[in-house]
Amino acid sequence: MKKVLCFLLLATSLVAKAQNTEKETLQLKQAGFDFGKIQQGRPVTHVFEVTNTGKEPMRLENVQASCGCTTPEWSPEPIKPGGTATIKVGYNSASEGPFNKSITIFYNGNQTRVISVSGNVYKAAATSAPANSSIALLKQITQ
Repeated sequence: MKKVLCFLLLATSLVAKAQNTEKETLQLKQAGFDFGKIQQGRPVTHVFEVTNTGKEPMRLENVQASCGCTTPEWSPEPIKPGGTATIKVGYNSASEGPFNKSITIFYNGNQTRVISVSGNVYKAAATSAPANSSIALLKQITQ
């Protein structure tokens, strides 16, 4: 009975370890990126690097952003073992204020990984420079 129980425990731990290893086949150089301060109305992009650390080719099936202001671009081509690919994430800075957006990567059938972008959008000035009333006064004096 003890031998059977030990065997079951060993088998369960091996299956759990294999599942954890399977989930770790997608490695990210960075899981998040902070754009810092962004001027309103100026879209920004960042490129995330993905590495296949598994023994089989890996395919990014879908990359989905948490809202429409964030747009990911990626290649559906398989990534060879040890190979890398990129995910370009764009953010439309139309709304003023801080933001933190998540992007979910779906790969190898049922695997997922989440990356994020954040920053703070500040309101753009209405004009390029404030009007200088002294110039109008100088123009009147020189005429």
